[in-house]
Amino acid sequence: MAKKLKALAEDSSDSELAAQIRDSANNIWLAGLGAFVKAQAEGGKVFNALVKEGETVQKRAKDAASSKISEINVRAGTTWDKLEQVFEDRVARALHGLNVPTKKDVDKLSMRVAALTTVVEKLSAEIAEEAPKKKTRKKRTTSRSAKQA
Repeated sequence: MAKKLKALAEDSSDSELAAQIRDSANNIWLAGLGAFVKAQAEGGKVFNALVKEGETVQKRAKDAASSKISEINVRAGTTWDKLEQVFEDRVARALHGLNVPTKKDVDKLSMRVAALTTVVEKLSAEIAEEAPKKKTRKKRTTSRSAKQA
């Protein structure tokens, strides 16, 4: 543009040069105003488009974070289960070394006690039924004084 202005300046007179410079400046001014109005009119559209784009990016980031958190929770749960199993095994070995009965041992004993209780109750009932059937001996009611006399 500067070359154009120099070429115009050489070819034309000062008044023509001034008129052309004014016209160019006016066109530049009008182009700037047009750009401003266009930016102002489409600024809202651009802003809304940026907001939508931001929402999309935020949703993707949130989904990715949720996925990673789920994955970490699964890993942590698996690790925790392994740790718990190791702890239980070690405690069981220590208790076994001390001859402490296990739950299984206590359950077996409880079943045996229940079975024995049933047998004892049955035998007690049989004995109670047979007791009145037996004849009892009558004791003589002689007194000593009668024998001595």
